[in-house]
Amino acid sequence: MADETLHHDVEFEREDLNAGGIFAFLIGLAVVGILIHVILYGMFRYLDQYAKTHQPPQNPLVKAINGDTRMAAPEEANKFPQPRLETNERTEFTGDLMKEEEILGSYGWVDQKTGTAHIPIERAMEVVAQRGLPTVPQSSAGGKKQDAQAPTSNTAPRSGGSTGKAPGKAQQVQ
Repeated sequence: MADETLHHDVEFEREDLNAGGIFAFLIGLAVVGILIHVILYGMFRYLDQYAKTHQPPQNPLVKAINGDTRMAAPEEANKFPQPRLETNERTEFTGDLMKEEEILGSYGWVDQKTGTAHIPIERAMEVVAQRGLPTVPQSSAGGKKQDAQAPTSNTAPRSGGSTGKAPGKAQQVQ
C-alpha cells in the first residue's frame, strides 16, 4: 500500500523543441543577414557610380586640381572662407587657449584711443589688494544723503576684471 500512495500518475510533455528547427532558424537568419549585406553593398555601389556620373561640370575658369569634387584636399579647405569646419579640434582648441593665456598674462591695449588697457591677472589682484574695491557712500541716519565723492587714490577703477579706464591717457599700474 505504501507503493500505491507514492506512485501517482505524473506526466510531462514528451515533445520538446527539436534541434533541427533551431538550427534551421539560425541558418535562415544568417542567410537573410548575408543577403541584406549584399543588397546594401550593391545599392551603395550603384548610387556612388550614379553620383560620380551626374556631377555638374566644373567652371572652366577654375583650375581643376581634383577630378572628383566630392573629395577635397586639405590645401583646398584653407581656401574656403571663414567660418570653416574644424579639421583638428584638439590642436585648434589648444591654439585658442594659448592665445587667451597670452592675453591674460601680459600687458597691452584693449582700446588705446579710450585709454583702456589690460594687465595680467596676478597684477590686477595685487592692485585690488593694495587699493581695495570702490565703495558707494552710505546715507546717514538723519535722512540726508552725502555727496558722492570722486574716487580717491586708494580706490580701483570700476571696470570689470583686469582692464582699467582712464580719461585721455592710460594710467600705468606698477
